[in-house]
Amino acid sequence: MVSPAHRREAARAVVKRGLCSGRAACRILRLPRSTFWYRGQPPTPTQQRLAKRLRVLSEAHPRYGYRRIAALLRQEGWPVGKRHIQRLRRADGLRVPPTKRRLVRRGISTGLPTKAVRRGHVWTWDFISDATVRGGSLRMLTILDEHTRECHVLRPERALRAADVLAWLEGAIKEHGAPAFLRSDNGPEFIARAVQRWLAANRIRTIYIDPGSPWQNGFVESFHGRLRDECLNREQLWTLTEARVVVADFRHHYNHARPHSKLGYQSPVSFAAQNHGPAQQRAGQSHSLTLHTKRASD
Repeated sequence: MVSPAHRREAARAVVKRGLCSGRAACRILRLPRSTFWYRGQPPTPTQQRLAKRLRVLSEAHPRYGYRRIAALLRQEGWPVGKRHIQRLRRADGLRVPPTKRRLVRRGISTGLPTKAVRRGHVWTWDFISDATVRGGSLRMLTILDEHTRECHVLRPERALRAADVLAWLEGAIKEHGAPAFLRSDNGPEFIARAVQRWLAANRIRTIYIDPGSPWQNGFVESFHGRLRDECLNREQLWTLTEARVVVADFRHHYNHARPHSKLGYQSPVSFAAQNHGPAQQRAGQSHSLTLHTKRASD
């Protein structure tokens, strides 16, 4: 089915070539003459400022779609809807390019698969790998709250061992309180006997996903997709120090500014503050945890 806009363009093309009159073109193409002669009004100063701000945000966040850009504009006070922004982005040729897609020892789960229902109920942790421009490897530990989507830890290192994992986990627990469950895959850092003994001593239950089933740990996989798409694929990381600065900036932006579609386009920190105030956060912890800093050797 041909839209009126396409019929109008076709009618104007044949009239411009001198093949027939405008009246005849409208009759042949079944186009109202008012539509053929319609000329849109020039954009108002407010519309021009909106279009300019839209282009600035789209250039600053090239991996954001029209829904997330609309959420950012509404936060700035623009009275816009997502369909309005979609039309403006289409008119400017703005779009998000499609993403190019690219038997182990198992841990013993001490808890059943569960869905997080409050802050600190279920944390998830995993690794993501990258490299600096000079060829050095980067290995990043991620610790995420599944309910609020807050990223508690995102730390790049050249290599991470079980002892390093426990050190960063201890720091996150001291700052945010202890989770009831920890969800992870069966990586050697997570199933090490020292890690399992430490978690058992501190009454943190574990949920290990099935091998080859990353969808069972979907929250952290989704976060890693955003991290790679919006940060790692856009930056050239030359040194470990530079990687730490860039990744720390992304973590702060993700927690405090980035609209999250599953949180009603709020940032994770805003969602946590609105739904789990400071008193509720402390009361909502499943138990008070005294960290056992002495680790048994693996």
